[in-house]
Amino acid sequence: MRRSVDEIALKKGHGDFVVIVTAKRRGHVVILAVLDDRKKDTVINFLRSIPERLKKTITTVCSDMYEGYTEAVREELPGVRLVIDRFHVAEHYREGLENLRIVELKRLKRTLSTAEYKLLKGSMWALRKKPSDLTPEEQKTVDALFCLSPALKTVYDLQTRLTKIFNTNLSFQAAETEIRNWLKTVIQSRLDCFDDFIDTLSDWWTEILNYFVARENSGFVEGFNNKIKVLKRRCYGITNVTHLFQRIYLDIEGYRLFA
Repeated sequence: MRRSVDEIALKKGHGDFVVIVTAKRRGHVVILAVLDDRKKDTVINFLRSIPERLKKTITTVCSDMYEGYTEAVREELPGVRLVIDRFHVAEHYREGLENLRIVELKRLKRTLSTAEYKLLKGSMWALRKKPSDLTPEEQKTVDALFCLSPALKTVYDLQTRLTKIFNTNLSFQAAETEIRNWLKTVIQSRLDCFDDFIDTLSDWWTEILNYFVARENSGFVEGFNNKIKVLKRRCYGITNVTHLFQRIYLDIEGYRLFA
């Protein structure tokens, strides 16, 4: 069975986080717990409360890179494969392109005429799309931008190449080779856009590559979190952790149990 841990804010903008612990069993999302906070000790106490017979069924834990989660898992579930969710990894490496885009558009706004700069309108959204999803008009905008900023094209191509690696059904060893080759290309480009991501990759190398063992991720958690947000709005906010767990449980299990 796969477990996932992620947090949501009880009150938007207040940093008042609770941890949602879920599992996916035979395609069905199961709510296991709502923890008061995301401190390491809180997560450890929850993991210690799991009966030994159930701990043995846990094969994988998917998480982001928050050490309160990862260190708790390493201490309490030492035999479990820890996977850094690929979508959180993608957020990190996409920052390189986004940061360069902001810098380059500011530069181009200073150097181009108003009419010329207007041709780049919509480039932000176009760069966030997969190349295959671009409309002809968006492709035209992207091509114009790349002509004016070759560095941006290089970073875009590198980002696309890394995404393709994660989208390809590779073994751990094959993915490791592909990512090392990608790193060599980044270094040869002499661009610093990916420096922060390279540090992240170095710190979490095995945990990121563990994704390729069984291609497990916590993507289902993001959709589940959106469901919780809708639930909170429907209830005009829920600040009691016990009540939140009860409402989530009823929302996903109520029809099956009581209808």
